[in-house]
Amino acid sequence: MKKLYLVTNSDKYTESEFLERIEEALKGGIDLLQLREKNKTDREVLDLAFKVKKLADVFDVPLIIDDRLDVAMAINSGVHLGADDLPIIYANEFLHGKIIGATAKTVEAAKKAESDGANYVGVGAIFETATKVKTIRTSVETLNSIKDNVNIDVYAIGGLTYDNVDILKGSKIDGICVVREIMNAENVFGKTKELKEKINGILI
Repeated sequence: MKKLYLVTNSDKYTESEFLERIEEALKGGIDLLQLREKNKTDREVLDLAFKVKKLADVFDVPLIIDDRLDVAMAINSGVHLGADDLPIIYANEFLHGKIIGATAKTVEAAKKAESDGANYVGVGAIFETATKVKTIRTSVETLNSIKDNVNIDVYAIGGLTYDNVDILKGSKIDGICVVREIMNAENVFGKTKELKEKINGILI
C-alpha cells in the first residue's frame, strides 16, 4: 500500500481548529505526519508539537518535525531536514531509531542523504506550490530516476492534489506528500480517504 504523508499548515486556523483537522486526517488514513511551523516561537512550536504527537500516537502514525532537531529530541519524534538545515549525519547521533527525512532534487542529493542515514527523501516540487515563494519544478522522470538509484522511500511533493496526482500514474515511488489539499479541505476526513484510495490505484 502506498503512503500518504501530510505536511501541516496552521496559518489559517486557531489551535483547536488545527488540531481538529489533524485528527480528521489521522482518522482518514494518513501514514506519516509532519509538523511544519515557520512562524512560531520555539516555545509555541514545542507546545504544539506535544499536542500533535499525542494525537498521532493514538493512531500509531509517526510524527516528524520539520527543521527542528531540538524539538524532535524533546518530544521523541522524527525530523525532516532540508538542504540548509543541520546535516543528517548529526541527527542520527540523537534520534536513534526515529525517522529522519531529507529533501532532494537530484539523484546525487538523494544518494548522499541515504548514505548519511536518511530514511526517506521528499522530491519536488512536482507542481507550483503556494507553500514556498520560489518553486523549481521537478520532472516525473527525475523522480523515477531517484527512486531507481536509492533504497530508501521516495515521496513526491509540491502542489499535488486529487485532480492532478494522475501525473504520477505508474511511478514506483512510495507515496506522496500533500499540504493544502488536506489541510484546507472542507471535509478533511473524506478528502484524506479518497486521496489515499487514488494513490493506491495509480502508483505501482
